[in-house]
Amino acid sequence: MIRITSIVLLFLLLSCTGQDNTEPEEPARPNILILMSDNQSWNHVGAYGDSVVHTPAMDQVAKEGVLFENAFCSAPSCSPARAAMITGQDIWRLQQAANLWSSFPEEVVFPDLLAEAGYRVGIEGKGWGPGDATATGWPHNPGGPSYKSLDVFLDSTASEEPWMFWFSSRHPHRPYPENGWENAQVNLEDIEVPPYLPDVPAVREDIGDYYDEVQSFDRQVAEYLDLLKQRGERKNTIVIVCSDNGWQMPRGLANLYDFGTKIPFIVSWPGHFEGNRKVTDFINLSDLAPTILDWAGLETPEEMTAKSFADILDSKKSGQISNDRNQVYMARERHAYVRSEGLGYPGRALRTKDYLYIRNYEPDRWPAGDPPLYGDVDAHMLHYPAPTKIFLLNHHDHPKIRPLFEDAFGKRPYEELYDLTIDPYQMKNVADFEAYRSIKQRLSNQLINYLVATGDPRETDATFDWDGADYYKERDKNPKPSEEARRKLGLKEMYHYD
Repeated sequence: MIRITSIVLLFLLLSCTGQDNTEPEEPARPNILILMSDNQSWNHVGAYGDSVVHTPAMDQVAKEGVLFENAFCSAPSCSPARAAMITGQDIWRLQQAANLWSSFPEEVVFPDLLAEAGYRVGIEGKGWGPGDATATGWPHNPGGPSYKSLDVFLDSTASEEPWMFWFSSRHPHRPYPENGWENAQVNLEDIEVPPYLPDVPAVREDIGDYYDEVQSFDRQVAEYLDLLKQRGERKNTIVIVCSDNGWQMPRGLANLYDFGTKIPFIVSWPGHFEGNRKVTDFINLSDLAPTILDWAGLETPEEMTAKSFADILDSKKSGQISNDRNQVYMARERHAYVRSEGLGYPGRALRTKDYLYIRNYEPDRWPAGDPPLYGDVDAHMLHYPAPTKIFLLNHHDHPKIRPLFEDAFGKRPYEELYDLTIDPYQMKNVADFEAYRSIKQRLSNQLINYLVATGDPRETDATFDWDGADYYKERDKNPKPSEEARRKLGLKEMYHYD
């Protein structure tokens, strides 16, 4: 059933009664602006509690809107996370789009549905990708037609025409500007180094450089908000600030741990959504598709597995609002081309308030990519600076560093289970502990039931060869590490995965 928002209902009532207003009526359907960073973990925003990074624009959006404390992406990888977002489906239902640098199938995407319903739709930056949508016949990026800027887009949009615009920032994707921490005015001593990374000056500087990139994205958020105000568009525009996946550090990007999957997610519509709220309900980036369709007064297609969270935004409450939103499902297939013959590292995960359960379908493969490059961590070919990764590789035999090296690069068992009440950094796998046997079985059953219900080939008779899917970045198959990496790590000039 189509949910009719309060603003739509008011519009209909005024139309039926013929009431004459001296003030211009707001459009029945809101504009939508998505501001997305690239590889940013949830906790590196002032509004999420980070006292070192300076993010006044994002903090202001949070003050005016709703901050989601348990927002996750569908996959810890750019292309599949974005594919899930625009299709409203779990990645295992999207065939080749579950992989990085592949193509995009003939699936229904919410930007097309908006366009068919009279919305002006546009993107700036990556949108869906990286990959080759033209290989399967898409006339433009599945996220929408590309524009140089929001300004140019609005110039081509009629004043009465509702619109949706998706800006994909390049920040804070690596490589980071050298000594960016100085530009960001970050005090390295104040940085909180997570315990899964070594607390050494090189890592602190690396995190400081990352903060500089986060602050660059925050300045972009400020610019877009200012542009909305200048053009008189802020009043009827829903602003969404989020990331596509977690940060580009060991155990982050390409991992099903929180540091690869948990993202900042803030939604603001002053005058409509009660502001200054923090919500603990679990949402997935893929839930954005049915939610946006909800705002536009459109039905959610049957193929979408995601669920609208428009009711949470309409609520005036904080904390847990819906009892049904107490878990999230995530997955990964092939990230970069980093194993012999292009093999991926398939996994599925269930995250609840207290536990993270992960199933690794190919535990004999290297989760971080084949040594010595370990390409699913950070710089996949070691072709650009990656100080934290290089430090771990260069000091892997040091007694204090060895456990961190193994956590980041070593092989993992078929099942992983983490008790987040005592292990928030997910460093102690308790899957084989007798005390957790019943909990592991319950979570395993819950995950399998969901995968079967949604048609995952990993748990059903359906088939799809993700390892054999096209990879449209040929140079990755023959990586050439940088001269610095070769010198520090004793690497060869070139490696071959095929």
